[in-house]
Amino acid sequence: MEDRRTSVVENGLIWFGAALSIAEIVTGTYFAPLGFSKGLLAILVGHIIGCSMLFLAGLMGARMGRSAMETAKMSFGSKGGLLFAALNITQLVGWTAIMIFDGALAANGIFPVGSWVWCAVIGGLILLWLMIGIKNLGRVNRVAMAALFGLTIVLSFVIFGKGTVLTISGEGMSFGAAVELSVAMPLSWLPLISDYTREAEKPVKATAVSAVTYGIVSCWMYGIGMGAALFTAEGDIAQIMVKAGLGAAGLVIVVFSTVTTTYLDAYSAGVSSESLSGRLNGKMVGAAVTVIGTLGAIFLPLYDITEFLYFIGSVFAPMIAIQIADFFLLKKNTESRSFNLQNLVIWLVGFVLYRLLMGVDIPVGSTLPDMAITILLCIAVEHIRAKKVIR
Repeated sequence: MEDRRTSVVENGLIWFGAALSIAEIVTGTYFAPLGFSKGLLAILVGHIIGCSMLFLAGLMGARMGRSAMETAKMSFGSKGGLLFAALNITQLVGWTAIMIFDGALAANGIFPVGSWVWCAVIGGLILLWLMIGIKNLGRVNRVAMAALFGLTIVLSFVIFGKGTVLTISGEGMSFGAAVELSVAMPLSWLPLISDYTREAEKPVKATAVSAVTYGIVSCWMYGIGMGAALFTAEGDIAQIMVKAGLGAAGLVIVVFSTVTTTYLDAYSAGVSSESLSGRLNGKMVGAAVTVIGTLGAIFLPLYDITEFLYFIGSVFAPMIAIQIADFFLLKKNTESRSFNLQNLVIWLVGFVLYRLLMGVDIPVGSTLPDMAITILLCIAVEHIRAKKVIR
């Protein structure tokens, strides 16, 4: 969509903004029944797994100078890769609606003028961000990130300054399920990260900084959500801000953290659309996704996103596992073919396997074993195919 190279700092700021979101804080509240120590461990383990995959996914695009969905064509064929571009656009429309919904709900809790009004305000700001363009947001992003960083530190002190962990009742989750919920958020960015690392001046450094920055800040956001539930017995982050007297400052956190995160979803939807057809204008598609997401946030009840996160994991974990096997281990590129049926079948097996593993309580969650088995399956099938060719 644009052609100026991005610096390591710019990439870091992009992923700082990606992690700084109300949706991540809300997801963190689900960990409270595990208790602080166990919940924190689940958050850390999940993010180590998820961000390791995020780094590898981003590195492929950075080294090849290609968007996430363009790199998918290398493993699934020039037309087979379109399946994942379409699935990615679909999940990005969903994410846009969910992010705007959560942001508007929280903003309305601080300054009640109607959630639909805040949906419109946030949607309008995302459109403004799109029109400015990712390469022209450097100075704007620095100011916004500095303000959000300071306000989030204040919020952290407000929550953790209570000092006493309260007992949380209600149905909890197993440690493995908690790890998987922690993996799910960085996993949801796998089909996006190359859209930003592809134009990095220093591919490896920019990708590493992106993954590490996202991982640290995301853990922080999860921790704020868990801490809010454990230390204040309040799961509504807007009410915590109101009770803490943050007022306008809390409103700034909510609105701009939502904008900086959701902008990436809309932008990447535009980039993915260009993989579907060169006739599509990525910026216009991103704007359309923002409008559709805003309408979805206004009219749909998007309160619980756990199943949505797990669905994203089941689609994109085996996809990226196959790409990792092809790019880093097998050194394959089958983009010259329309469809790589071998990899598409392996992806389907990985998708079904993920759904089956969700029913098994594995301490490291479903993603890691699913990806490991999918990678081994890729290597085994390729080894068998090569033997047949030799004969």
